[in-house]
Amino acid sequence: MKPRSRREIPAVNKVLDALGEYDLATASKLRRPLVVDLVRRELSKIRRNRKVQEFGSTVEHIRRSLELLRASRLQPVINGTGIVIHTNFGRAPIAPEAIRALTEIGSGYSNLEYDLATGERGHRGAYIENALRLLCGAEAATVVNNCAAALVLIVHHFAAGNGRSRPQPARRGGRAPSKNEIIISRGEIVQIGGGFRIGEIIETTGAKLREVGATNKTTLSDYTRAIGRETAMILKIHRSNFFMSGFVESPPAASIAALARKKRIPFVEDLGSGAVVPSEQFGIAEHEPTPSEVLKAGPDLVCFSGDKLLGGPQAGIIVGKKRLVAALKRDPLFRALRCDKLCFAALQTTIDLHLNQAAAEIPAIAMLQVTEGELRDRATAISGHLGDLPLQIAIGRGTARVGGGTLPKSTKSSVTIEMVPKNCSPVEFAARLRSATPPVIGYIANDRFKLDLRTIFPHQDNLAVDAIRGACGETL
Repeated sequence: MKPRSRREIPAVNKVLDALGEYDLATASKLRRPLVVDLVRRELSKIRRNRKVQEFGSTVEHIRRSLELLRASRLQPVINGTGIVIHTNFGRAPIAPEAIRALTEIGSGYSNLEYDLATGERGHRGAYIENALRLLCGAEAATVVNNCAAALVLIVHHFAAGNGRSRPQPARRGGRAPSKNEIIISRGEIVQIGGGFRIGEIIETTGAKLREVGATNKTTLSDYTRAIGRETAMILKIHRSNFFMSGFVESPPAASIAALARKKRIPFVEDLGSGAVVPSEQFGIAEHEPTPSEVLKAGPDLVCFSGDKLLGGPQAGIIVGKKRLVAALKRDPLFRALRCDKLCFAALQTTIDLHLNQAAAEIPAIAMLQVTEGELRDRATAISGHLGDLPLQIAIGRGTARVGGGTLPKSTKSSVTIEMVPKNCSPVEFAARLRSATPPVIGYIANDRFKLDLRTIFPHQDNLAVDAIRGACGETL
């Protein structure tokens, strides 16, 4: 093919006309300024690279780019993976009552920082902090925008010198020692989602890690030997996203707490998963520690996520000693990490559901409590609507997981719909379903595409049927 002149690069309007307003239905998800901007950027790339294709090829390339842009827009998906708290899908679904609170608070004004009793400026989150204190059996509580932020705030406060709870004695003839060491077991320096590691998050504050013990064994004497003039705090990380077995050992939190009290240094535990309902109520044998249980062992502060087993919005919850929580709230960094009105609205409602013993209304918890019989009845009904398609369909047994870095050893038996398409590969079939509206996401195992019904809401069953029919090239 002869090289084409840059003069043959089409004008923006010509491309827009050829796109036909980008298929109208698809374009309804993308506003015209975004479409025009993408067309201009793609044409600029052609000018820079000096590789001018035929007009039809250029338009098709831009159409694919527009589809990728549309797919990146935040939208609902149907989760057929069997992972209940799926970090990639937004973690815990929010309760319907919390959604109503979001609409009510978000659509108008609220008393976010207004005291209705005095008519003056009020304190943000006062009700939530009081309710969390009661729910977790703590002296005090507060909230920031996620659990990593909670950990950063705590480490920054104790290790960066912005608000130590007690003045530090000066060395003889010199300055006070710099207390910026965080003692942590080597077996607890975990990696969380997105490739982030706890150690790296801590070091962004300027603190230094003092690793103790070995990967599989850490003793109380390891902590004792590590404590020195530079020790700012002891940190314990709950292994909520993995487990170790075999030749392993770690001291109980109560022993670490006693040591920390003796040495007059703070002891903090990052609990992560935030289960306030005993995991045994989900029909799961593995026990996930609750904040109230952990606090009884003696840590000064405990932090955990709001959007995992609590079942609320993204938030980092800190509970523990009143004087330390109050000190954290005075730290200037607290202002940068605070939550907005929408987070408070959803979190407040979620906490109320727990306090009212109505946790079954929280979707993540409800999903874990659904019986296999209910799931099998739904699978039978769905399969009945798909019998005329070019698919091999079977109802199978699945293994669902809690997910979200919680209960790593536990699974829940589930029910799957298993499909083998006759007109395409399972990989292509999965891609077609991801392009549906709403996208349907499952997994491939044993050369079959599977949907786990434990993580599909009953009201989504008909939508899943429509998407499967569309992926097969047929509609009702």
